Formats: sequence, structure tokens, C-alpha cells
Amino acid sequence: MRRVTDDVLLDDVMPWSVAPLRPGRAWVVAPDAATLRARWDALVRAGRDEREALFRPSRARTLSSSVPALPGQRTGTARLAREAGPCPEPVRLAHGPFDEQWLLPDHRLLDAARPELWRVADERQLFAVEQGYVPQAPGPALLVSAVLPDGRSPAGRPGRIRPLYRRPGGREPNVAPGLPEVLSGRYGTEVTAEDVLAWALAAARPSPAGCVVPLPADPLVWASGVALGRRMTAVQVRGARGGERPRLPGGRRPYVRAALPPHPRTLAYDAAGEVLLVGDTGRVAPVPAEAWDYRVGGIRMLELWFERRTSPAEPGTLEAIGRAAWPQGWTSELLELITVLALQARLESERPALSGAGTITAAELRAAGVLPVPGAARRPASVLDREEEGPEGQLALL
Repeated sequence: MRRVTDDVLLDDVMPWSVAPLRPGRAWVVAPDAATLRARWDALVRAGRDEREALFRPSRARTLSSSVPALPGQRTGTARLAREAGPCPEPVRLAHGPFDEQWLLPDHRLLDAARPELWRVADERQLFAVEQGYVPQAPGPALLVSAVLPDGRSPAGRPGRIRPLYRRPGGREPNVAPGLPEVLSGRYGTEVTAEDVLAWALAAARPSPAGCVVPLPADPLVWASGVALGRRMTAVQVRGARGGERPRLPGGRRPYVRAALPPHPRTLAYDAAGEVLLVGDTGRVAPVPAEAWDYRVGGIRMLELWFERRTSPAEPGTLEAIGRAAWPQGWTSELLELITVLALQARLESERPALSGAGTITAAELRAAGVLPVPGAARRPASVLDREEEGPEGQLALL
């Protein structure tokens, strides 16, 4: 494809990318693991005709589909029409921006699970997730996750998922070959893959051509942006990788001031009192205005998070199986989400100012031999260090 801009794109910087996951059926994702186990039990207890209706077949998956297990997961590989075993152990999933839910990691249930992402998902991995481009809509262009993301965008066309490392164990960074060396020479200090991701988080901006990552000519601007991006990473991964859980400065933290009702249906905000109104009686405060107003793709994150947990589902479907009342765990997650969004909003206000400052252009990277990126860097690495179970229990050939 002919390049129409001389801006440096995220695609130039982190060349290997994967399309968003496509589950194909909503019931395989839920806000809590207990709900997924209840849905699985309902599926395997059902007779053949009812099981098919509950499953919701698609062109990619039916009860007779024969597929291998997902890398790193110990799940059945027999056809679902015969499945009677226990529920696969649910795993954490970044269900769009700032919403960690749970997923049934069974390849037989997922239309497009992106096995190449599962092969490199481990305790060292970080995933950069591009957000959908929505003209004039407020929100970040790029976010990061420590858990496997599905790549969903709340509005606009979904972006791509870019693992920081191409192999498990933090090996082979997903950075354009030669770029760290070129940047190290320009800035007079070693530039690592983690630095590149941190800078991208701090400086990325959306565009119709893709996520733009302007690279500054000034070493001081680079250093301040990398430091900001590392703080953003710490907030967004919420204590993963041995870090601390996010906390608001000055000892401020949101508390439940009045108990949340068992079946809240509305969410509102009292700006004067910094109070989040949950249902008719629930009160959470203090909630900074930045947290309530925080949006991605123009969509307010607190409202979307609440809607996903309270919207009624079609009766008789697996999606309709859920918690009978609002659990305490969701309240804890809500309090943390408020903290995360407030901190992220404040960090975004510190983004480096690049208007009028010199930048390294794509033309300069072409002259340095970094661009165009070799085709091999855009393809998954060959990961052969794990056995993978194929259909019907056979060993998969990689």
C-alpha cells in the first residue's frame, strides 16, 4: 500500500500486530468467573437441540467444529456436541478499554481467538492496544494491558493489538529492527523496547492513517515522555508485574458512602459533591470529575462499565445467566476503576508538547535503513517451546 504521510506510525515502530479477538458469541465473556461456570454447566446439561440453540452456531463455530486447544490452555478438544466435562478455567480478559472481565478460554467457543497472541501471553508480556479512530472524539489513541486484550473499541473501527515481545519470556522485542540503535544514537542514551512503548503511550495521537507516534528530536522531550509513559503503564496494568495498585495522591480515595442497592439500574454524577449515584440509594465519593468525564472514542468509560453489568439480556439465553444481585467484588472493581480513570486523565494532561518542536520523520528513518520494516518483522515469530493439543486430543503440528 502506498504511503500517504511522512508521519511515523505505530505500525512503523511496533510492526507485528494482530487483529482483535472475535468471540462470535457474547456469553463466553462475563464480569465474574462464577457466571461463566454457571453458563457452561447450563450448556453441557442441555440436550442436543437446546444445546445448539444456547451455543449460537456461526459460520466459524458449530457444535461439530474440530479445533485445537488454545496455546497454554488445558481444555477439551472433542466436539462440543459430545462435551460433558467440567468448565474450562476462566481467564482474565481486557474487554475493551479499562474493563477487565473473564473469558472461557476454549477454542471451540471462539470464532477467532488469535492463537498467536496466546502463544506469547505470559507474566512478562504487555499488549499495546490501538483504539478505534473517531474524528473529533476525545480519548487516547493507545492503551496498554498486562492481561490478554480482546481489542474491542467502544466506538469506531477497532484498532490492532501489538505485543511488546514476539516470544515468551520477554524475548525478541516487537520493535522495528534498527530503531532502538538509531534512537540511542540521537538521544545519547540506551533506548529499550520498554522505552519505545512508554513513549508511544505518552505521545500517540489518532489519525485516519493509523496511530501516529511522533518521535522527538530533543533528548529531553524524549526522556520526559518516556517517564510519563511508564507512569501511565503502571496505572493501566493495575499492579501487575510486581507494581503497586493505583492510588490517588494526597490520601484521597473513593469510598462507599451509602450501600449500593442489589439491583441498580441507573448511574449519575453529582459534580458539586463529587458523588457517583448508583441506583436510587448507592453513593460513592469522592469521585473526581476527571474520572466521571473520562472517555475513549467519545464514550464515557464509567457508564459503559456499569451498563455491561446491569443491562438485561434476552430471556432463555446463556447471556441471561448472571449474578442475582450486585456482588461486593464489583464494588471493589468500581472503586479501583474510578482511581485508574482519574489518574490516567491527570497523566494525559501532562503529555509532551510537540507542536513547533522538531521530530524525526519517516524519511529520516528510511535514510537510516529502519524503514521499510522487513516483512518477517510483521509476521508472528515461530514459537515451538510448548506442546499444543490438536483436535480430538492429538498433538498439534506447528
